[in-house]
Amino acid sequence: MRLKTPSFWYRKSIGGFLISALLWPLSLLYLLGHTFNQLTKKQYAADIPVICVGNLTAGGSGKTPTAIALMKTALSQDTVTAPCFLSRGYGGALKGPVFVDPKKQDFQDIGDESLLLVKHAPVIVSADRRTGAKMAQKHGKDLIIMDDGLQNRSLKKTLSLTVIDGQFGFGNHLLLPAGPLRETLSAGFKKSDAFILIGDDLCNVLPRLPAGKPVLRARLIVPEEWIADTKASYIAFSGIAQPEKFRTTIHSKNLSLCGWHAFADHYNFTDEDLKKIDDEAVAKNARLLTTEKDAARLPSDFTFKAPLDIMPVRIEWENEDALYALLAEKLNK
Repeated sequence: MRLKTPSFWYRKSIGGFLISALLWPLSLLYLLGHTFNQLTKKQYAADIPVICVGNLTAGGSGKTPTAIALMKTALSQDTVTAPCFLSRGYGGALKGPVFVDPKKQDFQDIGDESLLLVKHAPVIVSADRRTGAKMAQKHGKDLIIMDDGLQNRSLKKTLSLTVIDGQFGFGNHLLLPAGPLRETLSAGFKKSDAFILIGDDLCNVLPRLPAGKPVLRARLIVPEEWIADTKASYIAFSGIAQPEKFRTTIHSKNLSLCGWHAFADHYNFTDEDLKKIDDEAVAKNARLLTTEKDAARLPSDFTFKAPLDIMPVRIEWENEDALYALLAEKLNK
């Protein structure tokens, strides 16, 4: 069963503090297990560059749209002609290594993120990143962009980029499960070559980042070509790590909400779930709205009676020249 992102990770309250304190012993166990894994895992060095797009917290920080935007920028480099994504296929049953084929696989096989990535470049799903990298080499790929994997030591990285959500930062700065951190900040900062801050720095993250390492700025936007019905009422539903970000985006587009349904991250929508939401939309004469990532998990055989709109998002770089320079430095060695 998938769980929603705990609010006490990001909101300061006495109740949240007490919950974190009770969970702190489990965080120590998590730290021990993580440290043991980091010290004992053997690394494989691929013959082609490996760029990792990772983060330090559990839940959505914008890694997948950042990986897509990075792919587009990398393709502008003269040295890159046959890149691919490498994903563990979170939420999917296939362990791989396997190339993603949307005609043969769905999100239950290879996860929802892989279905978004494959629209932009070939995707290899592999629970073992080393075997995934070997497959990429075997098929003549000249660059690997890993969607997630900063904490995975099995594959040596040419460049590690850490994505930070400016709205949520590092939460309460505690390790799982007392907080959202996948590893200590000091350990994460050490292995990061550069940082990508998405949105405004509302959590005062920038002063905490190590001096001398590049910070790239970006924003998560809805493409201008996406047009919604501003005269309609919408019922929105989503199963992402931070559904409130979706809700904020909806309001920023001046859309009227008459219903809201938030599910756990990577939620597997059932026909019963969708029928309930669809019936509500029909009763209220409303349109349905969800994210592109959620749409990848909708059952292909379910038919909505109400109109369904799918909101895409993409990353817009604020200092793309700095990214060009960083990629040129790492890829042309």
